[in-house]
Amino acid sequence: MILHDNLSSGNGYKVRLLLAQLGIPFERIEYDITAGETRTPEFLENVNANGRVPVLEIEEGEFLAESGAILFYLAEGTPFLPEDRLGKARALQWMFFEQYSHEPNIAVARAWLHVFDVEMTQERRDALEVRQKRGYDALGVMERHLKENDFFVGGRYSVADIALYAYTHVASEGGFDLDDFPAVLAWLGRVSSQPGYIPITQG
Repeated sequence: MILHDNLSSGNGYKVRLLLAQLGIPFERIEYDITAGETRTPEFLENVNANGRVPVLEIEEGEFLAESGAILFYLAEGTPFLPEDRLGKARALQWMFFEQYSHEPNIAVARAWLHVFDVEMTQERRDALEVRQKRGYDALGVMERHLKENDFFVGGRYSVADIALYAYTHVASEGGFDLDDFPAVLAWLGRVSSQPGYIPITQG
């Protein structure tokens, strides 16, 4: 398998982490997203018409985009995805929550403050304030769930945890303080202690 990726991407990290924990060997191709390498005609035509990474090249000519879809594909038939119908739907529920309520706020704040050289105009500072509020709201949803549960689905580590861990554990880079979220902090520790764990900086 070949992973088309960017090392700073939390979405790419989700896939790298699961591949590592499944023990699946893969080749990684790095793209400089700040230089527009995922927006070239060649990339758009041959890898992902949406101009984004990660993309998993499963075999020659077979490309799968969107981190959640890649996680679901890789986890099918493994302990990282529940076997029952409702359990799978619960995993997807949290993965959709991550992409709709969590990632657009926590990841974007991190991108503006840490990843990209973004000029923080007054307009962007105002937008950042809104995103941080919504990010804290998402963390609040996670905190309430994790007060009663060690993991997000079925009482065990799954792709739902991987999806939510990626940007939560680097939320401080987006200006978020997790001290008021003790259940989230404890869960971060449980995730980072899982067998086969790799840090976001590891390709």
